[in-house]
Amino acid sequence: MAVVEELLRSEESGAISFGNHKLPRKAKVEDYKHAGDLLKVKTYNEITKLEKNGMFLYESVPGTSVLDFVEKEDGVEFVVEGDEDAQITIGLNDDTEYEVFVGGKSTGTMKTGLGGKLSLSVELGAVGEIPVRVVRV
Repeated sequence: MAVVEELLRSEESGAISFGNHKLPRKAKVEDYKHAGDLLKVKTYNEITKLEKNGMFLYESVPGTSVLDFVEKEDGVEFVVEGDEDAQITIGLNDDTEYEVFVGGKSTGTMKTGLGGKLSLSVELGAVGEIPVRVVRV
């Protein structure tokens, strides 16, 4: 397992990696420039939160480390890592239906409301890290 020591970094692929679920105290990075956007991350072992241009994008309770987070036209995909099961909320399009894949298997479809938020649970306790993909239906 590899936490993101620098809290927020750009990957060569154009993705970002962020968060550090091992930190005992809150840490943050603000005004990080990536692909024309300004990102802000707050993270520690109890929560990880990412904002893009002042708007909500990702939150997990407890804190997680997120690798290769990519926003696509039809959704997002990333690998999430943590020491225990986590509740993740992702900011997507308002009033839109998405299919959620955790560990390569579909967990079904979910619809976002007017706020565009979609919540899902990931069981990390036994595996440590797992790929997540959310795709508009």
